[in-house]
Amino acid sequence: MTLTTTLKTPITGDYQQPIGLYIDGKWVEGVDKKKFDVINPATEEVICQVCEGTEKDVDLAVSAARKAFNTTWGMNVSPNKRSNLMLKLADIAEKNIDLLAAVESLDNGKSISMARGDVGAVVGCLRYYGGWADKIEGKTIDIDPSMMHYTRQEPIGVCGQIIPWNFPLLMFAWKIGPALATGNTLIMKTAEQTPLSALVMTQFIEEAGFPPGVFNLINGFGKVAGAAVASHMDIDKVAFTGSTLVGRTIMKAAASSNLKKVTLELGGKSPNIVFKDADIDAAIEWVNFGIYYNHGQCCCAGTRIFVQEEIYDKFLEAFKKRAQANEVGDPFHEKTFQGPQVSQLQYDRIMGYIKAGKEEGATVEIGGERHGDKGYFIKPTIFSNVTNNMKIMQEEIFGPVCAIAKFKDEADVISLGNDTTYGLAAAVHTKDLGTAIRVSNALKAGTVWVNCYNKLHHQLPFGGFKESGIGRELGEAALANYTQTKSVAIQL
Repeated sequence: MTLTTTLKTPITGDYQQPIGLYIDGKWVEGVDKKKFDVINPATEEVICQVCEGTEKDVDLAVSAARKAFNTTWGMNVSPNKRSNLMLKLADIAEKNIDLLAAVESLDNGKSISMARGDVGAVVGCLRYYGGWADKIEGKTIDIDPSMMHYTRQEPIGVCGQIIPWNFPLLMFAWKIGPALATGNTLIMKTAEQTPLSALVMTQFIEEAGFPPGVFNLINGFGKVAGAAVASHMDIDKVAFTGSTLVGRTIMKAAASSNLKKVTLELGGKSPNIVFKDADIDAAIEWVNFGIYYNHGQCCCAGTRIFVQEEIYDKFLEAFKKRAQANEVGDPFHEKTFQGPQVSQLQYDRIMGYIKAGKEEGATVEIGGERHGDKGYFIKPTIFSNVTNNMKIMQEEIFGPVCAIAKFKDEADVISLGNDTTYGLAAAVHTKDLGTAIRVSNALKAGTVWVNCYNKLHHQLPFGGFKESGIGRELGEAALANYTQTKSVAIQL
């Protein structure tokens, strides 16, 4: 059976799309030989079918990963070799930016310009962790002259990684970067909505020369393949990015199986705060970017906008005009800013929240309805006249929908900003450095941006407080998620 199919994008023309599972260095169709459809969210048409992995395929992938960890990877290969392979992978990805971006736009629906930005960040992330691979060190500890004490940072082992559909390639890189750099072997489970770009990227892992079994890829559904990863008795650690609801399920499965280590990057309901002394024009640009970036399908989206009452009316009018100027449409048009939502299910979910907002008495300032008559497009939507107990102010919508409210002073907005079960991100817009620092320190969020938004970087740790997750992605901090400390005491 041929495990590729010919697809076409406006950027690449025809290209060969892998559709199989990748286990132990081989492309396979899966034990049960099942397939499922992949839908183009811009047209609602089937792009292709890919092979579906089940528990049986996860078992095979885990066996391959364990064998590789014990023989050709882990502590059986030099850090320098791990580094060289990761840097080679980054080089291959960089040479294929247009292909990777085009597949991401086709599969996910994000604008081609944003997809190119994602792939650039993928390359940067892989190079960053390629650089870390030979710099993971222990230390000696002087306790007693008759003994020698030292610590080692060792890889955890076989790691399951479950990535979401909103940033398929970027989350792929965020996950494999620190895990491979520290010597772990992997089973990656892609989101069933967006498997295509990870399949293309897996070709490049093969091309870079990683030993068989070091990286394994499973296409499949969360309730089958994802559940199998989370509960597997021979997976040492699971990392998940997605909703808080599913994160709880992952954590329960990890606890009830072999008590595997868990890192979770979950949902958010981030406050974006504009003080009266802010540069209004700049703040409007960042607030617009903060919510409508990636079609609003962003865990750290600034969905709750708080504007100081003295400038509220002026800000609202200007923000409405700015949001209406966003180009919504074909992801492959260079000027498009907002593409479609990822699926019919997600479209329906967002429209359900818009309905709930109206029913609870909030005012739709703009949007609140479908864009066009084909594809899962929703107009940029702004609600006003909201209260903090409304569903649209408390629950993660994950779409191009925000709510704007007034605040009186610093103490008021800190209280409003922290009135959420989430704590992933926040932003503060002000010209006063003291205000910026005080409010940033008081907000219960893993990341706070000042006079900007969504400024993520692979050198800077990212993760949440409260119900937004456990552990940190990116930066040196992410290495701790994939290593364990061994203490050695030697009697001389």
